[in-house]
Amino acid sequence: MSESSIQDDVLGELGPDRLTEIASLLGTDENGAKETVATTVGAMTGGLQQQAAAGGDDGNEVRQAFAEVAEPPLQGVATLGGGLLGGGLMAGVLAKVSKPVAAAVSKKTGIPAPTVARVIELLIPVLLAVFAKRAADTGNPGGTGNPGSTASGTTPGAAAASGGGLGDLLGQILGGGKK
Repeated sequence: MSESSIQDDVLGELGPDRLTEIASLLGTDENGAKETVATTVGAMTGGLQQQAAAGGDDGNEVRQAFAEVAEPPLQGVATLGGGLLGGGLMAGVLAKVSKPVAAAVSKKTGIPAPTVARVIELLIPVLLAVFAKRAADTGNPGGTGNPGSTASGTTPGAAAASGGGLGDLLGQILGGGKK
């Protein structure tokens, strides 16, 4: 099952109605919308991987956002607020990368950057859902999603760069092993 790309997962999660909405926004057909979504998702996940590998505050923020995604879902009364899908740190991280991604996708495709930015706004909740599903699928069996070992990571930069723990989870969620 891990063979599916993140682009495929996002397209599957979008469903026909949202894909039609994106096609209408872009002034294209379903295939054009799929290509734009795939290009945009690829640029966003690539940007996240670069930031996670970087040092400093931006890298730490991305790694913390992925640690949050990997945490088990809240249960009971705490779920009334919507949990991760209601926002969280990852939504903020995705919003931060959206402007440079919109510019890059616009340059690559010729689609105006404001239009790409609107597509990204539609994709952020879908990406959050896909990341959460991938984290749940990969985090539970191997234990890499254990919040005690990843969320508090005393050396988050080392964990992401070493290829273990959070670094493995990032690769699994973002499809980093795919060439």
